Amino acid sequence: MIYLEHIPAAPLNRCVRALWYASASHLSHHRERMLPTGCVQVILNLHRDFLLDCPEGEPDRKMAPSLVVGARSVYEIIDNSDMVCLIGVVFQPGGFAPFASDDVHLFSNASNALEDVWGGSARVLRDRLRELPTPQSRLHCLEEFLLARFSNRVPSSGVVQFALQKFARGPCLSTVRELARSAGLSERRFSQIFREQVGLSPKVWCRVQRFQQAVRQLHAGLELPWADLALDCGFYDQSHFANEFRAFSGIDATTYSARRTQWANHVSAD
Repeated sequence: MIYLEHIPAAPLNRCVRALWYASASHLSHHRERMLPTGCVQVILNLHRDFLLDCPEGEPDRKMAPSLVVGARSVYEIIDNSDMVCLIGVVFQPGGFAPFASDDVHLFSNASNALEDVWGGSARVLRDRLRELPTPQSRLHCLEEFLLARFSNRVPSSGVVQFALQKFARGPCLSTVRELARSAGLSERRFSQIFREQVGLSPKVWCRVQRFQQAVRQLHAGLELPWADLALDCGFYDQSHFANEFRAFSGIDATTYSARRTQWANHVSAD
């Protein structure tokens, strides 16, 4: 298995959290449950001309080889046959807005062909990446493409960035009403701006981040009683934690711990 991650230089790092490359052709399981993070990704399959959509209880279907995967508030199932040669972009919260052809919430909980968003340049990019000989050269090419095409675009509004910084200190510490008031906006208008630029409403975003805090602790193998873990991550109580964890992941915390992989947000689904 090969996995490389690259943090882009300024000014691209204001919008892009990481570029990554993965090559894994012999994993011990066939499918993984991918947990929601709330962040938008772009994924390009460099091995074959499609990616698989694997909805539970339904037949697999082929999708375009390059996708915009919108901010998700629910898990999805991925097929590891797609992992032979992949490259992708993880955007900062609110960071996809300058790269999008429309409001970011229109991409949420869905996968769209990258060509439908970036036009023919997406196909040219993928063809170029497939020609390059090393993962490092591919990551460099992807960074240069993003920098050349989007460096002059306007990033998310100050209101959204201010809110994200507040939420990062603790998803429960600042209420939507308080943040709207401090920005001089109505709660409804503030929520609309946030949703259009981040992809999820402020309340759903905070729920996902609280869930992610629990995932990180579970993945690290911290041995805490469920009640203590729940309170530590900002849940009301153990029951609230259990219900939220299942709502976002489709499994309980015990199953997550038993099936976790090297990546916190990937869980064996076999």
